[in-house]
Amino acid sequence: MTPLLQVRDVSHFYGARIGCSDVNFDLYPGEVMGIVGESGSGKSTLLNCLAGHLPPDTGEVVFDTRADGPTDTVTMSEPARRMLSRTDWAFVHQHARDGLRMSVSAGGNIGERLMAVGARRYGDIRAQATDWLGRVEIDESRIDDRPSAFSGGMQQRLQIARNLVTGPRLVFMDEPTGGLDVSVQARLLDLLRGLVREMGLSALIVTHDLAVVRLLADRLMVMKDGYVVESGLTDQVLDDPQHAYTQLLVSSVLQV
Repeated sequence: MTPLLQVRDVSHFYGARIGCSDVNFDLYPGEVMGIVGESGSGKSTLLNCLAGHLPPDTGEVVFDTRADGPTDTVTMSEPARRMLSRTDWAFVHQHARDGLRMSVSAGGNIGERLMAVGARRYGDIRAQATDWLGRVEIDESRIDDRPSAFSGGMQQRLQIARNLVTGPRLVFMDEPTGGLDVSVQARLLDLLRGLVREMGLSALIVTHDLAVVRLLADRLMVMKDGYVVESGLTDQVLDDPQHAYTQLLVSSVLQV
């Protein structure tokens, strides 16, 4: 099977400081990869390099495109990369406000992404927006409300609907449950797990919360000071960590 995403020797530097260095992995269709580490470990820098938000200083990010097969997105033209981000890619921000148009209605937020890929019939767009509100557990009566009238958890679910409405194959998630109350986190995680399985999504999830990757991720990478120090099947890494840093991360959770 051809990997959906091939990451080869990706590095990014902030002057003399390492953001991430020499990262290599393959991600296969339908697979979820968790990337964990403490603040400053390089996980968000890596995610932004892979999603095209930050240019890597070295390396390749090869995506198996529908039209042309495996293509290095680092050297891809900007219009082509923008189209990829509207169709086969999606990015869920930690703070929903960064991924929503706060001045546009809930339905409009979902409809905008559909229009970006060519949808034009108002009735069809509104019907899909209504359907997706239901799928992320937002009452359809809120379709004309602006996101500013929603709770933090509802805003995050709306951001997920906006991202998934076009049926992407790869979703980047940056701390998707960060800053939410524990009960809201649990509901959101359950929703995400259901959507990932139902849609057969591949995903890269950055988080500091090991419970999130335990629930969602098939495989796990542990980062420290910009480097991947351990990787493997999620349960294997968390139940039998080999690197001293991973052992420290796992034990600190167990001691809480």
